[in-house]
Amino acid sequence: MLAYLGIVIVFAAVAGGFVVGGGQLAALWQPAEYVVILGTAFGAQVIAQPPAVLLETARQLVFIARPTPDRRDYLELLAMLAALFNFARKEGLVSLEPHVENPAASPILGRYPGLLRDARALAFLTDTLELVTSGSAIGAHEFETMLDLDIDARHEHDLMPSRVLSTMADAFPGIGIVAAVLGIIITMNHMDGPAADIGRHVAAALVGTLLGVLISYGFFQGLATNLGNKASARRTLLVAQKQVLVAIQRGAPPSIAVELARRTLPDDVRPTSRELFEACRARK
Repeated sequence: MLAYLGIVIVFAAVAGGFVVGGGQLAALWQPAEYVVILGTAFGAQVIAQPPAVLLETARQLVFIARPTPDRRDYLELLAMLAALFNFARKEGLVSLEPHVENPAASPILGRYPGLLRDARALAFLTDTLELVTSGSAIGAHEFETMLDLDIDARHEHDLMPSRVLSTMADAFPGIGIVAAVLGIIITMNHMDGPAADIGRHVAAALVGTLLGVLISYGFFQGLATNLGNKASARRTLLVAQKQVLVAIQRGAPPSIAVELARRTLPDDVRPTSRELFEACRARK
């Protein structure tokens, strides 16, 4: 939601300052400039990026207002993992198979809707649990390396839209100059016309330069950073799961495994040890 608020603030600051300075908003509406700038930027990415990256960029932009996991989400996640592996210690690892096959119907996993909504985070957990419950012999070092590679691959995928928007942001000022030059060419073709018409054509050309810089620094740089931060937050969520899974695979009790994961979290989302203890006790 803050992303939308930021967009409104940028619009209000630019348009408000223009009006206060004596400008008329109608002068900024130059459809030809918008077509050149936005069309060229999008076309360049169609040339550069595979369709899957473009679709993922559009998907992340659609859900840009979705909040990142906060302190309460991590507390519930760690408590859920503690409950899941406490159950496995009592009933055996094979007992986890129904929970892995249908997480939404699981009385344990189903109590964490945030994980169920995040398809990639859920897949990371269920894929690993399938390996664990299958009885496959894998060493502790190889197990941790496998999870690290999985996290890196997912994080690289999540970062692609941020890089696309960052590339577009870098290109917008230059594309704005292209639009301005086109406007000047049109102006030169009307040099024999009235001065008022020439002034309007020059203003339209200058709007191209304005839009290129404004769209770059006012919108796309911020959007790129926003998506990059969200990708980092998703990686943190996977790392927390990994710490629990690795500790369990090495024989640590669930209470110690979730405490190890808690200590890897950034301060702004890290619950206290007392909060985690109380949440785990409540889940029991």
